[in-house]
Amino acid sequence: MGALTRTGLANLCRPLTHGNAVIFMLHRLADPDRGVPGFEPDLLRTLLAFLRRKRYQVIDLHQAVERLRGDGPPLRRAVVFTMDDGYVEQANIAGPVFAEFDCPVTTFLATGFLDGATWFWWDQIDYVFAKTRRRDVAVEIHGARHRYLLEDAHQAQSAQVRFTARCKEIPDTARETAVRSLAAAAEVDLPSRAPARYAPMSWDQVRSAERRGMTFGPHTVTHPVLSRTDDLQSRFEIDHSWTRLKTEARSPVPVFAYPNGRSSDFGAREIETLREIGLESACTCIPAYATPRRFRLPNGSFHIPRFAPPDSIPYLIQFVSGLERLKLLLRGLD
Repeated sequence: MGALTRTGLANLCRPLTHGNAVIFMLHRLADPDRGVPGFEPDLLRTLLAFLRRKRYQVIDLHQAVERLRGDGPPLRRAVVFTMDDGYVEQANIAGPVFAEFDCPVTTFLATGFLDGATWFWWDQIDYVFAKTRRRDVAVEIHGARHRYLLEDAHQAQSAQVRFTARCKEIPDTARETAVRSLAAAAEVDLPSRAPARYAPMSWDQVRSAERRGMTFGPHTVTHPVLSRTDDLQSRFEIDHSWTRLKTEARSPVPVFAYPNGRSSDFGAREIETLREIGLESACTCIPAYATPRRFRLPNGSFHIPRFAPPDSIPYLIQFVSGLERLKLLLRGLD
């Protein structure tokens, strides 16, 4: 890929970016002091410096959404950054990096996480697998018995990945039961609040980050896979997260982000709720370019695609130059 981005092909693809936006989503930022792996802050700094040096338009998500709808001039070489969940390092590590380059970023918050009412279920799974001393565990997941071998680090990692993936495909109530059963089988006590490694930012940090230019949108209360919830919980997760965010943040943006974000993780029910409570659009985790054509589709503004962040300058160029869009077009995927 480096050879392609060093040739003139990247420049030839530039017209494919006109009117469109490349939207990136980050999750965890590396924080060695807390033992947190994730996206390296120095790499983020390098990517932002490149975009500023090459005069890309790094713009606010809500502004991008409005212009994709046709409110304002067409986008040109537009890049947008978002972050999901509300971990503390997104405020105290990523926030200053984005501010250093005067780059806006929208962070989607699971409000119950910030309130201390819960911590993320996949982090609870990670905690259990990290703390258990057992060599194997047997767990019932939604009516089926599963046994996981934990005799070495490779087996433990594989078990954690498989258990977490299974939890995404079952009803939310069954997922809660499965995680509790895992902890019991692994002989690990789950803390009621998130340990430091998994800690949320505070609401005071939210307001401080707003003063540095970060904006915030709702991301449910407890971060369930919405398609795995019943009607009452689905509405509560969306409505209450927006209400809570409006109470605590100074200028929340009316853009939602679906937890997990695959096309199977939300549906017409969620979109109807979003419309009813006044949210204008919603982000997925489906990798594609945000284009005016997509926004003209039925409910297009509630299917905003996003890419995972690039891990190098050549891969950044691949996305922002339009080269990746050319590849998607040739495959019939755009």
